[in-house]
Amino acid sequence: MQTQLAPEYQGTPEGQEAEAILRKCVHCGFCTATCPTYQLLGDELDSPRGRIYLIKQVLEGMEPTRKTQAHLDRCLTCRNCETTCPSGVQYGNLVDIGRRIVEEKVPRPAGEAAVRWLLKEGLPSPLFAPAMKAGRAVRGLLPEGLRDKVQPHPPAGAWPRRSHARKVLLLEGCVQPSMAPNINSATARVLDAAGIETVVARQAGCCGAVKFHLNDQDGGRAQMRANIDAWWPYIERGEVECLVMNASGCGVTVKEYGHVLARDAQYADKAARISSLTRDLSELLPGLVPLLKDRVRAAGRAFAYHPPCTLQHGQKLRGGVERHMAALGFTLRVARTESHLCCGAAGTYSVLNPELSRQLRERKLGALGEAFADAPPAAILSANMGCITHLQGGTDIPVRHWVELLDEALLA
Repeated sequence: MQTQLAPEYQGTPEGQEAEAILRKCVHCGFCTATCPTYQLLGDELDSPRGRIYLIKQVLEGMEPTRKTQAHLDRCLTCRNCETTCPSGVQYGNLVDIGRRIVEEKVPRPAGEAAVRWLLKEGLPSPLFAPAMKAGRAVRGLLPEGLRDKVQPHPPAGAWPRRSHARKVLLLEGCVQPSMAPNINSATARVLDAAGIETVVARQAGCCGAVKFHLNDQDGGRAQMRANIDAWWPYIERGEVECLVMNASGCGVTVKEYGHVLARDAQYADKAARISSLTRDLSELLPGLVPLLKDRVRAAGRAFAYHPPCTLQHGQKLRGGVERHMAALGFTLRVARTESHLCCGAAGTYSVLNPELSRQLRERKLGALGEAFADAPPAAILSANMGCITHLQGGTDIPVRHWVELLDEALLA
């Protein structure tokens, strides 16, 4: 796609990156077939191709409007289009650039700006845990949309105490310890059973995704640098094999630290090293299977599995959870149709775009249900906190992280 950048963007790092991405797009439209918002709305400007055209216009000097902003806001950043694109267009990076520029040029109404500020400041805050505790105490009195976010979840079990020569670093996450604490402790127990010790750097916090994707990109980068500082001593001393992420949304973000901080002279090399050492928990499964196979008693029931977009499209990891859990004796089924489509969670999207988010959730739960026409699944499994909470708000079937199932199946 030919592009003529406006003078204010010519020669700038963002302008050069955006122009290189735009020039890869051949406007073929393959992306429209797999874009969730285009599937729902049928509007070209709510497809990747349409949004690319909007961003191109802004970069060429067109003044963006609230309508421009709305079309970019409605993007889930699921990156399904990147999986589909035959030209390798890095749409996720382009939409980050476009959103930031539009955010600077188009003021938001006060109420809308306040909600976004509360999300980006509140979710990573130490105050989130007491707020979640209070919300659970009065859950029945909360509005439906908020009640969906305050789901009961099994309490965290005991953290293993054994020490092992093999060690990995785990990012606890900003909301996961309060919303679903058992995911982290289950991860530690499963790895402990395989002879791997899970280490946590207490100074590490939010991965940076919440602020970065709500257009506080400087704030997101600051959180990324703080995490690098917390992890670096372990890396420098060679104490850990890798960084493990059991929330795929955090995983895709940390794997992109190298790109996001590439122009930071102080942190670029460290960020690239951190990204190269980051693994989704499912990437450890091939090595875990032979170590755990004789120690697992798999349940004889079938489970539905929803692969998060941040796993299958962001990290390009597809089929691993299903395949390796099957090797351990579990039966996981993905939806026969639309397993590639987003469930509608998408970080803060379900709060900011509730109607579209609910429609996508209903569509996802319906597709998963069709794979279990005979009887409902014993549970729905996923690999990201946001997906788990969002899906649970639309069904009575338990929704859990796959590592919790594996943890419960371990023999003493």
